[in-house]
Amino acid sequence: MKLKTLSLEEIEVLRKIEFNPFTKRYRRGLKKVALVYPNRYIGGISNIGLQIIYSKVFESGAYCERFYYDVFDGIRGFENATPLQKFDIALFSLQYEMDYFKAIEILRKGNFKGLKIAGGPAVMINPKPLTKYFDAFFIGEVDEKIEEIIQAKSKEDLAGIDGVYTGKGDSVKRVRAKLGPHLPTEIVGRGVYGRCFILEIGRGCIRGCRFCVVRNIYSPPRWRKLSDLPEIKDVEKVVLVAPSPTDNPNFLNMLQYYVSNGFNVSPSSIRADTVNEQLVNLLHEGGLRTLTLAPETAAPHLQEKIGKGITSEDVINAAKVSSKKVNKIKLYFMIGLPGESFEDVKDIVNLASRVKEIVGAVKISVNPLVPKPHTPFQWLPFTGNRNLREGLKQLKKKIDYLRTETIRLNIEARIPDITEYAIQTILSRGDESVSKVFEEKDFRGLSKFLKEQPLDDVLPWDFIDHGYSRNALAKEYEKGISL
Repeated sequence: MKLKTLSLEEIEVLRKIEFNPFTKRYRRGLKKVALVYPNRYIGGISNIGLQIIYSKVFESGAYCERFYYDVFDGIRGFENATPLQKFDIALFSLQYEMDYFKAIEILRKGNFKGLKIAGGPAVMINPKPLTKYFDAFFIGEVDEKIEEIIQAKSKEDLAGIDGVYTGKGDSVKRVRAKLGPHLPTEIVGRGVYGRCFILEIGRGCIRGCRFCVVRNIYSPPRWRKLSDLPEIKDVEKVVLVAPSPTDNPNFLNMLQYYVSNGFNVSPSSIRADTVNEQLVNLLHEGGLRTLTLAPETAAPHLQEKIGKGITSEDVINAAKVSSKKVNKIKLYFMIGLPGESFEDVKDIVNLASRVKEIVGAVKISVNPLVPKPHTPFQWLPFTGNRNLREGLKQLKKKIDYLRTETIRLNIEARIPDITEYAIQTILSRGDESVSKVFEEKDFRGLSKFLKEQPLDDVLPWDFIDHGYSRNALAKEYEKGISL
């Protein structure tokens, strides 16, 4: 997908809006580090992981500029428009598989010859499709390893660092960072949450959703306390981020503290079964007007199958409790689940209609399930059907139905093309052979990664040690598909 490139005037506006406490002038002799986010500026500036890396690079004594795909086509730095080819090391943060295409385009257009290192959630899942293009990959949380990485002068130097995979060796163990005091300061710009200070209040997740990769690649769950968070000045809004913020035992205290001190407060997400009058009143006082919930499915038997623990009743209750305090509710759903019928998809429309009646405005987002590595569903076929051709046919019918019905019922909806999610599945479950798609756009012979993966096969990502038991994952998979 081609992203619109920002104009020089738009870039200058973003620069003026930004408060950047880290940046400094380049001095001769400093190592130059390019921090590359191959997607939009508004997403990159809202990513707390990138904020941490950026601050650590400067802390180590090196020089850094940020690169975004929609700023100078990703080949000149945001701060000073320095060409990518003038940097010694490029650190790529890959959050989504579809960003691989943009990352490789940046490397090619930028004519980059230095050390190329990729990290981020997508890499932690499976870097094999990218081994042709990068010198190394960091598997884990890089917070405490930045200085070691940027001191490396060669691929051989990188190979000796914990968590670094260079394509050699039988396995690599994921690195977990300590979650101590929060960054005392950070870049404040205009991102997906607006102009705000982003507070990471936790990593990992206590939940057992069979489709979600967070639990296994960020285990164990770690929470920050209010005393771990910095004093915030010169900004009106704070965002509390974590995979599931409301699971932080200190969440309500944090919310109460910032609301009481006059801040607008927004959590990155809310579980429907945690919504009560106290929470809604606090969120309303903190300026929240749209409540976002992710039930994933509206069918009771599928809710049990995916293991999320959210029911349609939880969603309806959340709508009723918040109806006088919010203007809109956003609902996130998945289709293509194992054992899903057409009636189950109709339940999505019915639930959205009920919420709309209660609140007045609803928006739904519906995505096909991508069976991610390191989850119990990693062996599933894309579309949830062992017959790939039939599964794709049925999935298209479901999407066509959702588009027609949401238009008829005047329900705002985001329903994407199947193709993007099929490609995402291939990229997340593929091996080195997948690399041909980045240059030739040739997907022939890759449909095997869309099909059910045999339980006893060695999978491309099995070389990564995330600390979980593969046998336990297989048992959870068998349990899930038997429900």
